[in-house]
Amino acid sequence: MNAAPALGHTRPRAPWRPTILDRYLVGELGGPSLFGLSAFTLIFVATQILAIGRLVSEQHAPLWAAVEYFLWDMPAYLLLVIPMAMLLGTLLAMQRLSSESEVTAMKAGGISLSRIVAPLLVVGLIVSLFSLAVQELFVPFANDKAAYVRQQAIEHVSPASSNLQAVLALPGGGKQITIASGLDVATQTLLGVTVIRYDAQQKPREFIVADRARYDPPTWTFENSTTYHFDADGGVATQFAPHATVDIGERPNQIAKQKIEISNPEDLSRAEIKERLDSGQLSPQQRNLFTATYASKLARPFAAFVFTLIAVPFGLRPVRGGGTGLGFGLAVAIVFVYYVISTIFLSIGSIATWLAGPAAWTPNLFFTIIGASLLRRASRV
Repeated sequence: MNAAPALGHTRPRAPWRPTILDRYLVGELGGPSLFGLSAFTLIFVATQILAIGRLVSEQHAPLWAAVEYFLWDMPAYLLLVIPMAMLLGTLLAMQRLSSESEVTAMKAGGISLSRIVAPLLVVGLIVSLFSLAVQELFVPFANDKAAYVRQQAIEHVSPASSNLQAVLALPGGGKQITIASGLDVATQTLLGVTVIRYDAQQKPREFIVADRARYDPPTWTFENSTTYHFDADGGVATQFAPHATVDIGERPNQIAKQKIEISNPEDLSRAEIKERLDSGQLSPQQRNLFTATYASKLARPFAAFVFTLIAVPFGLRPVRGGGTGLGFGLAVAIVFVYYVISTIFLSIGSIATWLAGPAAWTPNLFFTIIGASLLRRASRV
């Protein structure tokens, strides 16, 4: 039999498990952060209500369509709101803990300031990763839905008459080019579709011609398609199919964006921007802009972590009156400075492709250094 554990012996706690202190601090952060999320969201909602009014009054859009367009457009704004909510939430939480001497009591109990704020920084990092996932996985889908509602129900766009094109990289170094004569927005259908597949030596190996291609997420259904296979010895094999599934690599709105919005990479995800960069269709100026935006979209979501770090030392400072109002004003000021600097460095990153990465991360690095310096100074008090 195993010997019984000695009296008073406790099993060591796993280092990754949160302590009571961690749970307490995260709980203190939750309420103010939700308040900040609601407050900043309402600010954006107020501006969008005016836009809804203009759509209904000036473009005679149905009210339901204007509201639906507004709701699908909101996820993109949440990417701006989430870091701001973390900033305000951390400010208010630290102000309360500091004003009621709880931080002083923790430090008197032998807990360092860095250990006190560690759970807050972990939450900031988790929120940053969540924002990045939302930006890449959900926002492009929401943008497509918003564009679809605007084109179909608000602007009543007819099928596009100009040529549309999509390029997809194939395994082994080949590529696939899809060309369509138009896009029927209402039915999400490409008209007059031709697909050309090239091998690694850029020689055409397969042609697919179809009357139309309907988007059935996540791929396309070609109707009345004829496929021509080219053998290495010059032979041609023909195959007809009333319905065939073909991966174009693009959604309907993505294909339309290549024609009418190719100069605005902010509406695309990083994966979509990468496809544009690999397609070889961009001019040198557009390539610089797309490369800068590609890097910026990776750095931008981590503003939630940076704002959490810089909010801690500001929240520890004594506050004489003001409370929530002062915290809100300080949060707006920090956000304004951050995004002004980010915009400036985005322009700098657009000058040359090698500048894109350093320019995208410079605002985060700059504010991280400031926050870490202020936090180090506060820990000595």
